[in-house]
Amino acid sequence: MHHQKLEDYRKNKLDEMTIAQLQKEMERGELTSEELVLMYKENISLRDQNTRAVLEINPDALLIAQALDFERKHKGPRSKLHGIPLLVKDNMDTGDKMHTSAGSFAMADHYALRDAKVVEKLRAAGAIILGKTNMTEWANFMSDQMTNGYSSRGGQVKNPYGAFDVGGSSSGSAAGVASNLACAAVGTETSGSIINPASQNSLVGIKPTIGLISRTGIIPLSHTQDTAGPLARTVEDAVTVFAALVGTDPEDEVTLFAEQFKGYDWQQHLKKDGLSGAVFGLDRQLFADITKAQSAAFNRVMEQLQACGAAIKEVDLGADQEDLGFEVLLHEFKADLNAYLARSNPDHRIRSMGDIISYNEEHAERMLKFGQNLLEQANSMSGNLTEREYVEALERNRFLAAEQGMNTRLGQAGADALLLPQDFGCNIGAAAGFPSITVPAGLTESGEPFGITFAGQAFDEPKLIEYAYAFEQAAAGRRRPS
Repeated sequence: MHHQKLEDYRKNKLDEMTIAQLQKEMERGELTSEELVLMYKENISLRDQNTRAVLEINPDALLIAQALDFERKHKGPRSKLHGIPLLVKDNMDTGDKMHTSAGSFAMADHYALRDAKVVEKLRAAGAIILGKTNMTEWANFMSDQMTNGYSSRGGQVKNPYGAFDVGGSSSGSAAGVASNLACAAVGTETSGSIINPASQNSLVGIKPTIGLISRTGIIPLSHTQDTAGPLARTVEDAVTVFAALVGTDPEDEVTLFAEQFKGYDWQQHLKKDGLSGAVFGLDRQLFADITKAQSAAFNRVMEQLQACGAAIKEVDLGADQEDLGFEVLLHEFKADLNAYLARSNPDHRIRSMGDIISYNEEHAERMLKFGQNLLEQANSMSGNLTEREYVEALERNRFLAAEQGMNTRLGQAGADALLLPQDFGCNIGAAAGFPSITVPAGLTESGEPFGITFAGQAFDEPKLIEYAYAFEQAAAGRRRPS
């Protein structure tokens, strides 16, 4: 950078700074939002050449930052996010000069007509949408051969920690925050798409209860399981972003559930003693495929939890991951995506899942590196959600994951929450529509990030935040990439 002050700040101070720390700097007049945007843009230009986490930069970010600096000076900050640059996943509509593509080159010139509700709420809080992040194309429901983090539009997102799986489908959101390309990011999850990349990139990820955060304006996969949520380097930062996202939306009726948290102080749950007296359920069949390195790391984590006053009990939720999820996603994807595309910008040529498949076939060399068998399978469904296979699968999800597993059997064991290594077993909570939080727990011997996940019942976010924060403070497991 030509400005020596900013270059020194960027090189020696900016990395790993929290949102609260940056706010204090801006309140004291030692830093501006405009300078923050400049430094993060410099980081992106220098660090993201190999990681490929960021698809595009908001061309108006600098001007927005200048306006927010002026507003801070004359009116004061709007919220804890005032002037803070954030990245958002490329399946979230932004009614600006950026595209919304779900990673597909078929949608590379698609401009949304307005902001997704979550983007609208972030802007209202004073956050700056710095750019869009790369992702696993079509939220990893295009081909069962596709690697995490690959998209025809953005290429392969790489893990900044080395030759490890970057996780998906919120791959770029995770790799970008881990690499200090922004303060935090917003991803989406259907089944593991926040928890998995957060764990793989030494981050905190919050997958909320369905109904707390609006889905309006997000390219869908499954209306019964989709939700947005934050990825950040600390629990406090993740909670700050999460708090800005929670709220009702008249266009998304399930968000009536969020009314109970109107004006809620989420920061009150940042308790260092939050693990004292907690009881966690451990269902080992959910992570039978764990590696030796991950098993060793998980054993260390359980010792740390017990040292913090928590107890661990063996449980049997009575559901295997193979029992859940796929049929529901297969049927809902066509119905939900066709509805989104039908209401999208009328100037755009792609109007249905069939159009996507045809485009991919016509441009096979670029589009079909991994094939599109999942898209073709989903497109063979009626799209009316009347099939017996779909109805039965949906009922099975609700019973096995929610009623029997997380509600009844976890409660009968006297457990407050489910404890998981990495994202193993996270589709239990996803199928139920229940919340999970993952927290960094250090690196394995090979240098691969390892995290633990706390999964709870509906609207258990306050408890999960307490567990996550207390563990974070005790373990200090976040590691920055070298």
